[in-house]
Amino acid sequence: MSWVQPVRIPADVDQEDKIVSGFTLRQLIILAVTGAGLYAAYLAVGDRVPLAASGAVAFPVAVAGILLAIGKRDGVSLDRYLLAALNHQRSPKHLVSGHNDIPATPTWMIAKPGPNPAPLRLPAHGVGRDGLIELGNDGVAAVAEVSTVSFALRTPDEQDALVAVFGRWLNSLSGPAQILVRAERVDLSETIANLQDGASQLPHPALTAAAHEHAAFLAGISARHDLLRRQVLLVIREPVTGTHGREAAAARALRRLDEAARLLNACGLTVRLLDASAAHALLTACFDPTAPPLASTDFAMPGEVITRGENW
Repeated sequence: MSWVQPVRIPADVDQEDKIVSGFTLRQLIILAVTGAGLYAAYLAVGDRVPLAASGAVAFPVAVAGILLAIGKRDGVSLDRYLLAALNHQRSPKHLVSGHNDIPATPTWMIAKPGPNPAPLRLPAHGVGRDGLIELGNDGVAAVAEVSTVSFALRTPDEQDALVAVFGRWLNSLSGPAQILVRAERVDLSETIANLQDGASQLPHPALTAAAHEHAAFLAGISARHDLLRRQVLLVIREPVTGTHGREAAAARALRRLDEAARLLNACGLTVRLLDASAAHALLTACFDPTAPPLASTDFAMPGEVITRGENW
């Protein structure tokens, strides 16, 4: 049996390929354009301009081209960083929710109008009754909450088994998928209230005292610290194609999510699809992470009749 030498795969799978002398194709294009521009300018005016003056003008241009090619800022190449800054500078800063173009300022206004606001274009158009997020022309997205397992406390054989199962799921992917790990605030008020209400029903006075002490402990932690919990989300997206449109995309997304739940269940992971109310609450929390957490029952679905509650 022949011995096969293992090959180490780099962790950064999105790293650009090095073409010549450690430079990527993008870097070579920037350097080539800079050099060609300087050479063309020298051919055009080199015989009429002193060499020292030409060098003084060409030197900062060459340095700028080299910096654009090899420079980075916050892990982003300098040319892409400057392009993003230019797009940000040119984009409107005042955005309002709306589907149509914002009308211009009336001519009869005496005060000097400011910049005209632009409509806010969001990737998510809404949440369907099945809990799928509507993405317009980009299709639909199914969002599921995934539990976690303790990897560090497992034996090496168990760790290898978990990695193998996770690898089988990755190899089975037939479309876009995203794993999102986010931190959200934890509201212990309901837990504290349940402890205090149930303490009087405990069969022994010592248990009642322990329940009250634990409720006071949780209340003290909530008052002194900002409690956070880690949430792992699995997002499956399917484009809208064919004659059936949205229904076919939704069926494919749910089928892929069921396959992921079946495969990841071997790792001890539980995959739970978010319903419409939970998806609404998740999107609201993502738009305003600093706001207090909202219950999923606080949202009404499109077309749902809103009635007066008991607290009104």
